Amino acid sequence: MHPIIIIPTRLGSTRLPGKALSDINGRPMITHVWCRGIEANIGPVVVACGEPEIAEIVKDVGGQAILTDAALPSGSDRAYTALREVDPDEKHDVVVVLQGDLPTIDPATIQATLTPLARHPACEIATLATLIEDHVELHAPQVVKIALALASGESIGRATYFSRAIIPYGNGPHYHHVGMYTYRRPALAKYVGLPRGVLEQRENLEQLRAIENGMRIDAAVIQTEPLGVDTPADLEKARALLS
Repeated sequence: MHPIIIIPTRLGSTRLPGKALSDINGRPMITHVWCRGIEANIGPVVVACGEPEIAEIVKDVGGQAILTDAALPSGSDRAYTALREVDPDEKHDVVVVLQGDLPTIDPATIQATLTPLARHPACEIATLATLIEDHVELHAPQVVKIALALASGESIGRATYFSRAIIPYGNGPHYHHVGMYTYRRPALAKYVGLPRGVLEQRENLEQLRAIENGMRIDAAVIQTEPLGVDTPADLEKARALLS
C-alpha cells in the first residue's frame, strides 16, 4: 500500500464556529492535527481546506494545503477533491481521511486504520471501533453502534450495519464506532459519486451510503477513543492533554 493522509477541514461548525483555528496552547488546532499525521509516518500529509485562512496557517508551519470549495457536502468529498489535485498520477492507492478536529489523536491510532485493508483484500473501507463498557453510552443515540462480525480472539471484523440504536440484539459485546475512515482509492471515488441513501438519511449516518451500495467496511478495535473537539468543553480538554 502507498497511503496518503488527507485532513479535510473548514471553518463552519455549528457548535464551535471556526474551530479549525481555535487556539490550543499557542497554536491553531489544525496544526496539531497536521503534526499527528506527520508523526504517524505512513505517507505524505495534505490539508484539504475550505477557506484560505486555514491554508495560510498550514503553509506557515511548512505543511501542504489544498484549497477546496467550502460548500462540499462532506469530509470525504473534500478529501477526494484534494486528492485529485495533489496526486493526479494516482501514485497513492490508499487514502487516510483524518478529521481536522482530532488534535490529541495517537499516531498509532492513525496507523491502525490501515490494518483492515492489509488483512483483507476485499475490504474497501477501514474504520475503527471501541468496546462499549458504560450503560449510559450504550443507550445514548449520539453514540453510533456497529454490528461488528468479530470472531473470538480477533481485533478486526466486518461492519454489517451502523445505528444509533443498540445493535446487535442479544448477549455479547457492543462496539462504539470511531468515525475515521481509510479508503482504497477506487472505493473513495465510488463513494463520493453515490447519491444519499435511504438508511443514511433515516439514521443520519453517512457510512450507511456505503453499506447500502454493497461496499465492504471492516473495523479494527482499538483501546481508547480519540478526543473529538466539538464543544468549548472538548477544547479545554484538548488544551489540558496537550499542555
